[in-house]
Amino acid sequence: MILSSTNTLEGKQIKKYYGIVTGEALIGSNVYKDLFSGVRDVVGGRTSRYEEEIQKARMVALRSMEDKALDFGANAIIGLKINYANLGGTMGNTILVTAYGTAITYV
Repeated sequence: MILSSTNTLEGKQIKKYYGIVTGEALIGSNVYKDLFSGVRDVVGGRTSRYEEEIQKARMVALRSMEDKALDFGANAIIGLKINYANLGGTMGNTILVTAYGTAITYV
């Protein structure tokens, strides 16, 4: 499966558009408590555990999106975007990672 942030694939002809596919993942509030309760984990202004959790959530969102595209019979997703949102409020400190793009078949 090819994932591309561009709207075309160089050297490939788009045969069929299936539409938008999405994938989502949440990082829960206990991750925040674990990460920010111990400031000693911060090295050079970066929290490696936090970055690892964000990377895991991004991979879950991308895999979910790919699975939906495969269900259509697509072999690529173009126009890929990844969005991060802090849901805060009644949900606590929860980060939502959303990946979305257009599922296609190319030849």
